[in-house]
Amino acid sequence: MFSIQTSGSVLQTLLKNHHTFYLMPRSQQLPAVFKCFIFTTSYQRAKNPVDPKAGTAMWRSKGRDEGKEERRTGKDYSSSFNVFSAGASKKRAVLLAALSNGEQPVISSKKTTLSPPEKPLSAEEWGKLMEEFQGIKQFEEFMFAQMIAHNSPIDVAKSLLAAVAQRDGDIGYNLLVKYLVLCVSQKQTKEIYDVHDILKARFKTLETSASSLLIKGLSDSQRWRDALVLLEEIKKFIIPSKGNYGDCIKAALANREINTACMLFHEMLAKNVTPNLDVLQFFFDTGKCVNDTDFKNELIYILNYLRNNQVYPGEALMESIKHWFESGKCPSCEQFLESINLTEEEYDILKEKIIKDVIHGTDTFRKTTPQELEVFQRFVNQRPPFDIVIDGLNVARVCHKNNPSQTLLDVVNHLVQQNLRLLVLGRKHMLNGSRQWNRNNMVAMQKKADFFFTDNVSEDDPFLLYATLHSGSHCKFVTRDLLRDHKACLSDSLTRRLFFKWQRGHQMVLSDYISGKKIKFEPVLNYDTIVQTTGNTWHIPYDDSNLERSSYEVPIKWLCLQQK
Repeated sequence: MFSIQTSGSVLQTLLKNHHTFYLMPRSQQLPAVFKCFIFTTSYQRAKNPVDPKAGTAMWRSKGRDEGKEERRTGKDYSSSFNVFSAGASKKRAVLLAALSNGEQPVISSKKTTLSPPEKPLSAEEWGKLMEEFQGIKQFEEFMFAQMIAHNSPIDVAKSLLAAVAQRDGDIGYNLLVKYLVLCVSQKQTKEIYDVHDILKARFKTLETSASSLLIKGLSDSQRWRDALVLLEEIKKFIIPSKGNYGDCIKAALANREINTACMLFHEMLAKNVTPNLDVLQFFFDTGKCVNDTDFKNELIYILNYLRNNQVYPGEALMESIKHWFESGKCPSCEQFLESINLTEEEYDILKEKIIKDVIHGTDTFRKTTPQELEVFQRFVNQRPPFDIVIDGLNVARVCHKNNPSQTLLDVVNHLVQQNLRLLVLGRKHMLNGSRQWNRNNMVAMQKKADFFFTDNVSEDDPFLLYATLHSGSHCKFVTRDLLRDHKACLSDSLTRRLFFKWQRGHQMVLSDYISGKKIKFEPVLNYDTIVQTTGNTWHIPYDDSNLERSSYEVPIKWLCLQQK
């Protein structure tokens, strides 16, 4: 007999008293193809049946809100609760694909509105509940389907397994697989181990759907190599899905089994299985911290794969490729240095502080009106994000011997050739037409970039900062101004440090300009100039005694210490 516990004892007891079965479930006799895609988002909780016509989920809140109806959009993945029974392989595949895509499937039933309990029940309590709903066929499977839909606590599911084991002396295949769905969706690693061991002990061969679930659950654990074994077993019947391959590749990369990952990648391509973009992104993310010539060549191969197959990367993959290219490393020990880029959290903190303290705050260096700033904010908000924001007057005056409008036009032409979206900040007097501000030059520039002209007495910098930060972390700005006054307006040392770091990673300075011949920007650092360590190495930037450095500058020499 099984005691009702929530510590995994039910599954462990089953494992100890298992029997080997050679008769597989009916749906296993002719293996069907099940696709299992990768989890990419957190699960949404869909707690009610779905109206297939309206496409919305209806439910009643409990307690004080009893009787109030609310609506929520949802996808109806099944019109029947018995999605894991024999003969329902297509419905099972849809459910697994939904889970693997990071969606929370909604199980609907027109016959009942029974929801799973919120806390574990005893075997006696489960028996009473079953008697109350005698009209529901295969009550346990229906209840597990509801638990999946509601993302119920794992202890509730365990208590139902315990009740079934106490009553029948065994737990059926379908219930184990449904329990596995819940475990994988909640990343219950220990439970996944138990279900894997039980299924492997009781059945010589598993359904592809169950194997896919186990691969998904095991690939992100210390027992990730078991996922490779399951992948080999799938190959005996069908070509594994891109989800199967992707899970195993990412597991190998995460555990620095580079050769295994590359072998699986080429294998799936040879079988005409198209990899998901997040798998390619994982390769490049790994490349930032793996210094290996062969692996670098593999990443170049992936870039050629994108080109030859006309694959268009999403923003996430492009960011990973970009960061891989920009990753700085020590020429002595070849360790990668810390990136100059702010984390998403740091970026949000800085953006909020800049808007509060510099743009909307009491910045004594700001010479503009709230009305003008509000017009500018609407101007920026109504346009797509910019790649580069240019301080027009500052750039135009970089060469005193040259016509300012011609200098600015040359810079705009240079950047536009790189397919960058530009915003140029200027002042209204630039539109009046003069020897310095040639009308033809101004018209030519406005055809190639967005322009915003402030009042002649306005300060440019708040506009520059707002547009750059609003456009996102990829956006850079062009000015020779060091922005020290605005940095001083920030209220705390942490924000000032973040501002200085952000500035060094985003400010482009025109360092060399010859009209019609040469335009050169100082390189933007992609690594942070601070004392860094990887445990075995230390990198320390230091001052050259023969070189005077201003407070806003950073050292250019580094000491590399390596522990032997």
